[in-house]
Amino acid sequence: MVKPRIIPCLDVKNGRVVKGVNFDDLKDTGDPVQMAVQYCEDSADEIVWLDIIATIEDQELSLDLIQKARNALSIPLTVGGGIRSIHHVEQLLEHGADKVSINTYGLENPAILGQVAQRWGEQCLVVAVDAKREGDHYQVYSHGGRVRTDHDLGEWLKLAQDLGAGEFLLTSIDADGTQQGYDLPMLRYARQTVQRPVIASGGAGSIDHLAEAIQEGQQAVLLASLLHQKRLSITEIKKRLWEKGVDIRWP
Repeated sequence: MVKPRIIPCLDVKNGRVVKGVNFDDLKDTGDPVQMAVQYCEDSADEIVWLDIIATIEDQELSLDLIQKARNALSIPLTVGGGIRSIHHVEQLLEHGADKVSINTYGLENPAILGQVAQRWGEQCLVVAVDAKREGDHYQVYSHGGRVRTDHDLGEWLKLAQDLGAGEFLLTSIDADGTQQGYDLPMLRYARQTVQRPVIASGGAGSIDHLAEAIQEGQQAVLLASLLHQKRLSITEIKKRLWEKGVDIRWP
């Protein structure tokens, strides 16, 4: 059985890591390369690097920073944000990304998902999905949670899986940055809808939140605020999860 992954997330804006609440009120938390190295040394299983402004403001990808991070890391690196073509995917992979995360452009041009999966393999493709509850269902948003799409969460997950998504990075806009816990009902719905791994994102604020998500069946959990604010280290998180009987990659 594959053990769950603990994955720090670096939301990068203009070369700096930022974090907010509900995708808003962003605050600078540090240098992305230094933070990636620190988390790697502290037993992170992977790093997710998302350039959150590249798509919104049509900026160029921060390839030099990504290459610098890759040169210093010994764990997988997933990079997303600003991908608008197969050429961008090529650039990211050439500069050290092990996987690419596609969100907005995949919603606008779903064919790119199939193109990436066919050319580099499904294991290379992470489809990032930002969603929020609307009445009795979950609606998908693009452009960093700013634009409501016509896609229902279940419908989009199924389509993306059919096109070749290797895994999903599912962020609850409602829970993002609140540190009140993951949106477990949404994650449960996603796991029941598709067969690919789902990375839980948005809302982690304690060891109990992580334990709940993993014990419910999550194969990976994403962390940001909890780590960036130095409330807990990854080593401490893994140690305490292990003590709770959660079967993770430890020591």
